[in-house]
Amino acid sequence: MTKQLKGIAVSDGIAVAKAYLLVEPDLSFEKLTISDVDHEIARLSEALGHATGELQLIRDKAAKSLGEEEAQVFDAHLMVLSDPELIGAIESNIKDNNVNAESALKEVTDMFVGMFEGMVDNPYMQERAADIRDVTKRVMSHLLGVKLPDLSMIDEEVIVVAEDLTPSDTAQLDRKFVKAFVTNIGGRTSHSAIMARSLEIPAVVGTQEVTAHVTEGEMIAVDGIEGDVLVNPTSEEVANFEVKAKDFAALKAEWDKLKNAQTVTADGKHIELAGNIGTPKDLEGVNGHGGEAVGLYRTEFLYMDSPDFPSEDDQFEAYKAVLEGMEGKPVVVRTMDIGGDKELPYLKFPEEMNPFLGYRAIRICLAEDEMFRTQLRALLRASVYGNLRIMFPMIATLGEFREAKALLLEEKAKLIAEGIEVKDDIQVGIMIEIPAAAVIADRFAKEVDFFSIGTNDLIQYTMAADRMNERVSYLYQPYNPAILRLVKNVIDSAHAEGKWAGMCGEMAGDQTAVPLLVGLGLDEFSMSATSILRTRSLMKRLDTTRMAELANKAITECDTAEEVVALVNEYTK
Repeated sequence: MTKQLKGIAVSDGIAVAKAYLLVEPDLSFEKLTISDVDHEIARLSEALGHATGELQLIRDKAAKSLGEEEAQVFDAHLMVLSDPELIGAIESNIKDNNVNAESALKEVTDMFVGMFEGMVDNPYMQERAADIRDVTKRVMSHLLGVKLPDLSMIDEEVIVVAEDLTPSDTAQLDRKFVKAFVTNIGGRTSHSAIMARSLEIPAVVGTQEVTAHVTEGEMIAVDGIEGDVLVNPTSEEVANFEVKAKDFAALKAEWDKLKNAQTVTADGKHIELAGNIGTPKDLEGVNGHGGEAVGLYRTEFLYMDSPDFPSEDDQFEAYKAVLEGMEGKPVVVRTMDIGGDKELPYLKFPEEMNPFLGYRAIRICLAEDEMFRTQLRALLRASVYGNLRIMFPMIATLGEFREAKALLLEEKAKLIAEGIEVKDDIQVGIMIEIPAAAVIADRFAKEVDFFSIGTNDLIQYTMAADRMNERVSYLYQPYNPAILRLVKNVIDSAHAEGKWAGMCGEMAGDQTAVPLLVGLGLDEFSMSATSILRTRSLMKRLDTTRMAELANKAITECDTAEEVVALVNEYTK
């Protein structure tokens, strides 16, 4: 019998395939006293051999799909598996205590993990603790005969079902085989949702209970447009989904015709449509969907994908690749935005009650100014290869902006003194995501070259509602009149000083929000690349005078987000 679930549609598309459950397996065991020591050591040796073979396969696949540098993390894991000191200690534990291999493995590796984690002044050794933990799980799975889920090894069409997907999980998804994913938690602005749109994989999140209702290999149907998930659908239901998929494909074909067209409204106003990216590889999506700019390059992925702080040269090459790939079109690069839910194993973060409101983004950069200067130098060196715009995140005060800009100008002067060419007309702006900055946008507008509104955080901070918390997700309201008033203030403040205002939060690609934002006079919309053509198609039907009337009514006459949505529907039907 079909089980129907409802979630949040976060990435368009329709898919029907077998379920692949990405859930933590049960690796519990009993500590046993054994009499045949040789048999236990042989079991351990066999498990080590299987784990080594698996990791070698994963490493080879990662090297092909992600590059040799990305695959090096698995070299560290392979080194752990062949470490004579570690393996010798496990074997001695079996012999000396007459215990089963599972118990010896856990006891010895726990000791090593604790020892390495205690080396607080040595980030390299602390990373080894994580390597040992990962490898132990793999060896233990072979001792217990339990299969570990491994996204990188999927070789048939599946729909991934999970509690949630981490950025590293989604980075391993192969679009050829992973046709969609469904999660228990998450929202439209969660990392997994953003990655799904980048990968063009249909996704439904926030179902709350999908993992409880799906078994491995069971057929499921996913509607990433409406947010519907059918577990064990009937043949008739599958046929209906296939019709939906054909209709959606026809709609996408219509949007594709606009790939080389300019973005203009019904009354002829040009608006810049840009794409958000995390790595140079994402440029293919922006250019493939007719993006007119990169409105947000999230540089933190350079740091998250590296075993240590990325060097100036490594960063320079990444920024240069993006600038050259856009062939003179604008590229807004956001300086490192680590913190909150994005941590680095090699950077010690303080224990905080509210990390999203704590030590993150520009606050780290100004405190760790050598790290920040390295990034600024790399950006300045790359500036000659394209149309670079630099954006500072998480700015709350004018003092922060002035300090960050002063460091940028210092590094620029040093490079010029060294005889290194730097472009002279680099625009420097800020991300507006803290309500304090939105409220005094008129003061910021006198000193910045542009604003880019980061609605993902601006909304959660304004509404005092964690966007990842399912219990308060109803308060994440992009159309709330309070949010619209803040957005209007930012746009009006920029225009009063002859500056431009963009938006790089997910609201920029929200089809209900777009008419309002056009009416408010937003100059640049930056979104997941897959939303660009759909938004261009919508903008062709919007008259700016009528949308200005809509936006004004929404701000002055509506009391709730629901009233705003009804008003948008009335104006755009």
